[in-house]
Amino acid sequence: MQKTLRAGSKLVLASVILLSSSITGASSWASAANVHTDQAASASPSIVKEYALFLQEKHGVVLHEKVTKGQFVSAIAGALDYEAPAKAVTFSDLADGSPYYKEAAALYEKGILTSTTVKASTRLSALEAVQLSLKAADLEELAYTYPTAKVKTALSKLKLNWSSGAYSSRGAQELAAAVDAGLLPSEFYGEIKNGGKASQALATFLIGKVLEVKGQYKHYVGYSSDSDIYAKLNDAYDTSDIIRAPELQKIVDEALKQNLVTGYNLKDSRYDANFIDSLSLVYGHSDFQHALQLIGLLRSEKIIAKVQFEPKTSAFIYLKEWGDPGVSDLYEVVQIENGNYIEYAKEYDLAFEFATVADKSRFDQIVLQYAKKNEDNQPGLIYGSWWQPLYYSLTELNNYKKISNNKIEKGRYYAQSFSLKEQSAAVTSGFRKLDPSLKVINYDFWVDGPFYNYLNGESK
Repeated sequence: MQKTLRAGSKLVLASVILLSSSITGASSWASAANVHTDQAASASPSIVKEYALFLQEKHGVVLHEKVTKGQFVSAIAGALDYEAPAKAVTFSDLADGSPYYKEAAALYEKGILTSTTVKASTRLSALEAVQLSLKAADLEELAYTYPTAKVKTALSKLKLNWSSGAYSSRGAQELAAAVDAGLLPSEFYGEIKNGGKASQALATFLIGKVLEVKGQYKHYVGYSSDSDIYAKLNDAYDTSDIIRAPELQKIVDEALKQNLVTGYNLKDSRYDANFIDSLSLVYGHSDFQHALQLIGLLRSEKIIAKVQFEPKTSAFIYLKEWGDPGVSDLYEVVQIENGNYIEYAKEYDLAFEFATVADKSRFDQIVLQYAKKNEDNQPGLIYGSWWQPLYYSLTELNNYKKISNNKIEKGRYYAQSFSLKEQSAAVTSGFRKLDPSLKVINYDFWVDGPFYNYLNGESK
């Protein structure tokens, strides 16, 4: 009897502990979910500033302090790279010579502007800014599913002084969907409630969110400081493969055979980070353990950066005298006419966007101290450190050297071969001889000193 009671007591106690854990866990999960929801709907000054810098650097879009409707229309079209349709649009108040005509015509053709009266010179209202942004984000069908009761629920937090009938309008549906979708965070409710004009911050935030919804903003797996950044990078690496683009490779492989280039990288533009150039750089490597330790190194140096994993395949000539290349999941080889091989190796680029230019500048010294090999069996380096590490910036940095990229594209794939500036013209000419119709994209950028030495034939 006592044994039964004790066993039962243990079962009861275990049940209580389990229930308590479940309640605690559920509470913690709910708390975390609430925090995540709050963050998702946040429009802190730093986020608005980040959107503004992105719009300026990537699209040349700068919104005025007092935003007019014409300026906002122009900014949306510019950020989305929309062009005026071939068929002219007749506006009642906008001549085709207006600086806003082409952008207005583009948005009208897309169904974002629905009236031929633009009122380009008038101040943009907050409500109108939200409604235009919802359509630009392609969320209008979602909005029109909202019954009146759902509209009222979504807009209750705005404490609007609307008549009951106003909640059944399409405009109300658009506003409600914008609130639920995160286009309109609580920081801007007051601008809607008071029937006010759109602030510069609201207009900037809305365009930034439109780009996010349409997948045209930044792409990254997380921050270097995230608790799950290693898991995210592992998933990204494990699901990446050797890239194959037969049409493109036919050209660059022939360039390899003719010694026009010593190697090239093959990448898929869908993984491009699209970071702000002034705050970002790209680091390339082949060993994934090195990537994990590099993230740990940045964390230890108190560097917080956005991180994007960009799959890459590197191709180069593998000489026959080096012996049988063997078989591996990490590379493929194809034998060519002279008995040598072209090796296609699975590699990656890590794109980083730093919080400040100062952090970006520090990266060079961190790598040179902890991830740059200077002698065999050198202690104090992270795993897989190279003699000549590769990292580069699209903006000038101290101690970096200017070189050229020679890039060709086919669909979403592109091949690029880095060269010294004085060799770029020869590489471009060689590509065009292989395919006269080819468009070769050339631009200069800045690379770390050791890799520059490699291009000059030096070993360190």
